[in-house]
Amino acid sequence: MTGHREVEVRDMAETKVTSTAPTQKIVLTQTTWENLNEPGAYVELGTGDLYRVPQEALVQGGSPVIRKQSLGASRLVQVSKNPFVTTMEARMLAAENNIAPNF
Repeated sequence: MTGHREVEVRDMAETKVTSTAPTQKIVLTQTTWENLNEPGAYVELGTGDLYRVPQEALVQGGSPVIRKQSLGASRLVQVSKNPFVTTMEARMLAAENNIAPNF
């Protein structure tokens, strides 16, 4: 006796899935080098470069760990409050917020 199994095949184009899960919109903080006062991972808008700023880099009176000189004004976007966020996660957060990552 041979068993028969019915298999339904659907074209992927005709299958629609609607998520009912709430979407979470993350608002990223923008700042300048002069106003940088919180540790985290920052992406420069103009270049897409990633900068990791640990708490130690922000100590008043201490030597700055990061120095950048430019004739133009740099805008930084904080993609994570964790300066040690994985590169992949930082890249994904930048891309999800229409920032072209260059790292």
